[in-house]
Amino acid sequence: MILVAGPCVLESHKSVFKIAQALQEYNEDCTIEFYFKASFDKANRTSIDSFRGPGLDEGLEILQEIKERFGYKILTDIHLPEQADRVSEVADVLQIPAFLSRQTDLIVAAAKTPAIVNIKKGQFLAPGAMKHSVAKVLKTRGFDGEANYEDAKKYGVWLTERGTTFGYGNLVVDMRSLVIMREFAPVIFDATHSVQMPSNGEARSSGNSTFVRPLARAAAAVGVDGFFFETHFDPSIALSDGPNMIKLEELKRVVDEIQAINMI
Repeated sequence: MILVAGPCVLESHKSVFKIAQALQEYNEDCTIEFYFKASFDKANRTSIDSFRGPGLDEGLEILQEIKERFGYKILTDIHLPEQADRVSEVADVLQIPAFLSRQTDLIVAAAKTPAIVNIKKGQFLAPGAMKHSVAKVLKTRGFDGEANYEDAKKYGVWLTERGTTFGYGNLVVDMRSLVIMREFAPVIFDATHSVQMPSNGEARSSGNSTFVRPLARAAAAVGVDGFFFETHFDPSIALSDGPNMIKLEELKRVVDEIQAINMI
């Protein structure tokens, strides 16, 4: 089982390493393929005054230090094509944000690196439409056939479900999307962003983390390749996405529940 976990954004050095330290048990679990996730820049914050992170230079230094100290594989976002090569020197997975899931230049730039490309499904897209984003990676990497699960896995492209826009300021998860997208790529379920409540005229997005565990259990029952959780020792003081993050101790509980379902 793939497990992607970490804070939404790189905060202080002390804070990030406290979270990274607490995640060691997952990297040591032979049943889990663990990736540490944190963003060096949150370029799509609602307000220009919101905390974005340390930026590319300092952010990559922190991620490299985490990689060396803990032996973690790293997943992080890119927002511009020119970031792809440099970030791939540190990150094992380049993540394409949901709002940018159709941006051809960004996807192609990521596909030209050796990293796995994880494309988050746009909140505004039908799950079947994501086969075209997968095909952009496959074609860039030399595969010119119809996008399918086995070749997407071979050529290193994942899709991540993170909910679909449902009116203003709300998301809903259609569990059918997991089945549909898994026909043409490995699928990760992002349980924490799926409970986000996008900004509805306010200066920041909200969320309801109480639904993280039930949605994760439902996705495990449907069948996915992995899970994505943003986690923090105290989500109430997190500098980004706090309302939909889960505490580190709750992560342990939900991972145990997922693994129990996977064994059925």
